[in-house]
Amino acid sequence: MKMLRYSFGLLASALIFLSSCRDFVEPNVPYKDFDTGAYLRTIARTSTSFNFFNLGASKFALTLEAVDIEDGKTVQTVEIRVRHRRLIPGVGLRYTPQNDVVVKTLQASDFQPNQTSRFLRASFEVTAAEAIAAVGLTSAQIEGGDVFEFRLVLNDKFGRRFSSDNVTTNVAGAPFYDSPFQYPVSVICPSDLAGTYQFDHIETFCGKTFAGSTTWTAVAATPGSYTVSDGTFGSWQQCYPDTWGNGNVRINDACGRLTMTGTDKYGDSYSMVVKSVTPQVLTFEWRNTYGEFGTVAVKSNTGKPWPSLR
Repeated sequence: MKMLRYSFGLLASALIFLSSCRDFVEPNVPYKDFDTGAYLRTIARTSTSFNFFNLGASKFALTLEAVDIEDGKTVQTVEIRVRHRRLIPGVGLRYTPQNDVVVKTLQASDFQPNQTSRFLRASFEVTAAEAIAAVGLTSAQIEGGDVFEFRLVLNDKFGRRFSSDNVTTNVAGAPFYDSPFQYPVSVICPSDLAGTYQFDHIETFCGKTFAGSTTWTAVAATPGSYTVSDGTFGSWQQCYPDTWGNGNVRINDACGRLTMTGTDKYGDSYSMVVKSVTPQVLTFEWRNTYGEFGTVAVKSNTGKPWPSLR
């Protein structure tokens, strides 16, 4: 038995020795024949929205990095294309034009070396005016909530084309690649109405007039919405008296159009109509479904005039 164990040990050692001396055989995979593509990594989103109130100064701006087998040198051109999109209630999306058009083209010479990467980079900007003209519209036809769909098309020196219609989900969305080739640029309406204001209640449902203060608190989850400290602007206190309590009424700013929503502690809902506005005074009428109403002249704060509201 001892001899058998000894013989088996010698055999195992010999097999290990022989196998360790075999030359490595490379798998028969033609790596050198593999094709490679190219993509545009988004390095910086400098500006990705248009300000409805200041279209003249608005722009779409990115910094891109060309990633390919030659560190960006296969890029021949990058087309920057655009089309306008609007959601029509009850109808759906409307595109102008139906297919995107070229608004600007980057050349190979626009991609230059940088200090942080071996890949070539290029920065560009397209003004809102350029985008609007490219899609055949005018500034007067643009509305808050519109979207400009920008799409990049990379053409390389081998005659190949790369864009959003042939990029993989991983390359488009993964943080490392960040190469969607398509960028929606929304027309936004910045709103900054939060604050505490003095007002004159110049008409109420009980006939009293008085002065007071109101605080509008921005709703973080709903940009452009402000919770009002008292939806009756002191009328309950002056007319009954009663307190506002846990009512939840908001003033909503949608590109300068003000509306009032929400209910008081009794469940009655609120609405408003803007009567007039100057940089110094915003005058509006509020009403609730109980039949109460009032007209309030809210004064702007120093250094913060009222914008154009309606």
